[in-house]
Amino acid sequence: MSRAGEPQRQGEQRQGEQRRGEQRRGEQRRGAELRRHILFAAKDVFLETGYERASMDAVAARAGTSKRSLYAHFESKDKLFLAVLDFVRELYLRRLQTPDAYATDPVQAVTLFCARFQQLIVWEPQVRTCRLSIAEAEQLPGSSAAYFDGMFASSYQRLSDYLAGRYVMDQAASAALAEDLLARTALPRLLRTLLGVEDPVKDSPEEATLAQDVDLAAIRQLVSGALADRAVTAG
Repeated sequence: MSRAGEPQRQGEQRQGEQRRGEQRRGEQRRGAELRRHILFAAKDVFLETGYERASMDAVAARAGTSKRSLYAHFESKDKLFLAVLDFVRELYLRRLQTPDAYATDPVQAVTLFCARFQQLIVWEPQVRTCRLSIAEAEQLPGSSAAYFDGMFASSYQRLSDYLAGRYVMDQAASAALAEDLLARTALPRLLRTLLGVEDPVKDSPEEATLAQDVDLAAIRQLVSGALADRAVTAG
């Protein structure tokens, strides 16, 4: 046996042991824990290969579980993809929070919420998810609608609810203002990022890095101008 091939054989052996370990851990998971683990694995597979090339076999292998267990939770690739988008929405909204979580002053709260929205929406995994949803919009219109509702409509609604509670305006006015603010503060950069004109945020988007990931001064100026003449509610 040649010693030259020994490192390769050892590497293959380690990889095999790692795969078997992942398989055992996957088999040990049950119920909601297994479902969440599958969604994490499926998210990575879809982002790496695209919807068309992704397979249930690949997802089961990545999750370290059997196809039988996978199909017990998700009966088709279409339904798995929609579940992944819903899962992404859950993770995204948990990070985004609501405006009142950022500051007590309404201008500062709206500024930081808009900045956080921009930071999250141009984060590299999020940009890749957006591209994937656009690519599958014709074949799976429900998936692109789910992505829009999760990433954009939910964010608009959170800001709209906050504005309606802090300023003297009705729901229609707060909804229009929320959409306008988020569009003006984030969508130009998102478009540049989607087209590859500008690099996405590479590192995990944390609140502590907000000032280095986005132009806070520009967002604050825009928000201050939009809210300058609006009366704050007594509460």
